[in-house]
Amino acid sequence: MLSNMACSLIEHKRINTTIAKAKALRVYVEPIITKSKDDSTHARRTAFSYLKSKEAVTELFRTVAPKVADRPGGYTRIIRTGYRLGDNAEMCLIELVDFNEIYGAGEAKKTTTRRSRRGGASTAAPKAAADTKATEAEVVEETPEAVVETVEETPAAEVAEETPAVEEATETPAEDAPEAAEDKKED
Repeated sequence: MLSNMACSLIEHKRINTTIAKAKALRVYVEPIITKSKDDSTHARRTAFSYLKSKEAVTELFRTVAPKVADRPGGYTRIIRTGYRLGDNAEMCLIELVDFNEIYGAGEAKKTTTRRSRRGGASTAAPKAAADTKATEAEVVEETPEAVVETVEETPAAEVAEETPAVEEATETPAEDAPEAAEDKKED
């Protein structure tokens, strides 16, 4: 059962199941995903011995392993979805973390800062001041780009002003057209 569920999880990236099965599946599938980071014949054979499906092993090594290469662990997420109507079993959605676009889109990469034990709060104030200076420097750096964009937009505005003159030139033959029509009436 765990082998089939692991194959389904790898192929579909998320499955609905009970909480107990999801917790057992997590313990079963995470070591396999860890082994898939090393794309060797031995790792493929080991993964195949657990999964028993060529398609799942191929999917694991082609798409899943490159996405989780930089992740140290915790490849699955369990989200509780409520209770099943028939037997009131607690249901959940187990999914591969790196394949969920909904959660990944809203999150921005957080920068980690290291704090030393020395200095305490007295060093925190200068760091905050340095952060504000860095922010001001970024604003100053962005300002010349805005000036360049403004300068580039100016010739486009001049071209837009020249456009009515071109339209006036095209109107002149249109005025000649009624005269040509009058000439034809006279003939």
